[in-house]
Amino acid sequence: MSELSSDTRKWLTGVGFTLNRAGLWRDALTHGSTGEAGNYERLEFLGDRVLGLTVAEWLYERDQSAEGKLAQRLNALVSRNQCAARARAIGAPAHIRLGKQARDDGAADSDNVLGDIMEALLGANFLEVGFAPTRDLIRTIWSEAMDGAAGRSKHPKSALQEWAAGNQRKPPEYEVVNIEGPDHARKFTVRVSVHKVGAVEATASGKQDAQTEAARLFMEKYG
Repeated sequence: MSELSSDTRKWLTGVGFTLNRAGLWRDALTHGSTGEAGNYERLEFLGDRVLGLTVAEWLYERDQSAEGKLAQRLNALVSRNQCAARARAIGAPAHIRLGKQARDDGAADSDNVLGDIMEALLGANFLEVGFAPTRDLIRTIWSEAMDGAAGRSKHPKSALQEWAAGNQRKPPEYEVVNIEGPDHARKFTVRVSVHKVGAVEATASGKQDAQTEAARLFMEKYG
C-alpha cells in the first residue's frame, strides 16, 4: 500500500472501505489538476451507477410512495450536493489529491469535486469487493440523509411551474446570466422570471442547482 499515505489508508478503512489495490484508491482520490495519468473520472462513472441502484432499491424497500415520489427522493439523495455532503461527513476533503492551483482555488471544498470523489470511492469499493458490501456501506454513509428531509417536499422548479400555471401565467424562464471561476470551482448565476410577475437570481456550483435555488427564492418572494 506504499502508494497511499498511512493517514489515508487509516481513514479509508475507518470509513469502511476495503483496500486491496492501492493504485485504485489513489486514482479515486486524484483530481485531474494533478496532471497524473490516473484520476477519479472513470471510477466516478461507475460509482454513480452503483449509488443509483442502491438508493433505488433502498427506497423501494422502505417507501410505499408512487413512482413519481420515489423518483423525486432518488434524485435528491444521489444529487451532487448530497454526494458532496456525504464526502464531507466522512472526512474526504483532507485526503483529495489536487494540483497546487486547484487547491489554492478551494477545490478541496468544491461540491463538484467532492461529489465526484464520493462516487469514485464507491466505484473503487465496488471493484474491490462487489455490489453487496458496497451497498451495505452506502446504506451506512447515507443513513442520515435517507432518514432526513431530502426529496420529501416538492422540487422548487416543479412547485414554481405549478404555481405559474395555477395563476394563469406563462411558464417560468431560466437564463444563465453569469459564469465565473475555474472549471473545478465554477459558479453559475441563473435568473428565473415569470412574465408580469418578477425575476430572481441565484448562484450555485452547478447550473441545475442555481435554477433550483432561483426557483425556491422566487416562490419565497412571490408565491
